[in-house]
Amino acid sequence: MQKNFGEWNTIKKKIDNKNVILLFLEREVWWSSLGINIGREQNGKGKSFERPVVILKKLSFETFICLPITTKQRLPKYQHELSDGISKHYVLLDQIRVLDAKRLLRKINTINLDEFLNIKKRVKNLI
Repeated sequence: MQKNFGEWNTIKKKIDNKNVILLFLEREVWWSSLGINIGREQNGKGKSFERPVVILKKLSFETFICLPITTKQRLPKYQHELSDGISKHYVLLDQIRVLDAKRLLRKINTINLDEFLNIKKRVKNLI
């Protein structure tokens, strides 16, 4: 599969020039422009190169630590299953990263506190 780095660079420049202030909190799930990444790093999809992420830790008004979410189960040791009763999603514990709030597109949901604490515990154990 050929990766379109040129198109991602064009979108990345637009994202970098954004002057919006978004309010976000830990536990929230957002669509975020992750872009095209190298090797086994999780990529975004679609024309905005987006993927849902859960905000693990707010570092400032502009940055946060997050974990991408996927619908594919691959390595259960490095994934945390989320289910809404209709479909299953998997938090990618091994793809932790720091992002700028400029990458956030739209809020999807908020994970319940018990589930969130379990995710944090699993990340700590992994590290």
